[in-house]
Amino acid sequence: MGGASPGNWAAQSPDQGLRRTFGTPDQGRDILKVISLRAKTAAGAFAVTVAALLSTATPAQAATYNVTDNCDVPWIACSYGDLWLFYNSKEIAVQDGYYKSAYATFYANVDDHWGTSQYQGSTLTTYRYVFGSGGNGNGQYMKNNAASVQNCAPNDNYRVYYSSGFGGTSQYFAKNGPYGDCNITNLISALKNNNASSHFA
Repeated sequence: MGGASPGNWAAQSPDQGLRRTFGTPDQGRDILKVISLRAKTAAGAFAVTVAALLSTATPAQAATYNVTDNCDVPWIACSYGDLWLFYNSKEIAVQDGYYKSAYATFYANVDDHWGTSQYQGSTLTTYRYVFGSGGNGNGQYMKNNAASVQNCAPNDNYRVYYSSGFGGTSQYFAKNGPYGDCNITNLISALKNNNASSHFA
């Protein structure tokens, strides 16, 4: 059986192996240097690209504020609200001619008593509606949390609705009386602590 004779085999030197692959040893080393340089250049370019993307990406921003009157929201054009929603029932809300309950006030159509959001530049700005002016419930969110209502509008009638977007059961509140008396009325049982929107009627 044929085979290589131990006497005819000779180990190759490192330079001989390099010459067989790349030519002369110097040529092989030059080629390896070029390959290494290209790899480093590509890696550097990738790192620069990633850094540029990270530096130009704008992080999401958000700001939230609490207001007791929807006319305090910058993008709502009105002076003051004239539909008052009280935290307490009327027996507690007004005593001896004084307000004992916190309240929120609205003007025009408010499709969600939760609040409203809008982008101001790159910032998503949110205004939440809360009860204010001191008294019981001060600072609490007012959506689905009111027990009585008074309409102080001289010309506008209102309805308060069970659901956001003016849906579900509603209750009618007539405009202010002829002598400027803002009569306070309890919400019906279906709407007490379930009052999510309000609308001109």
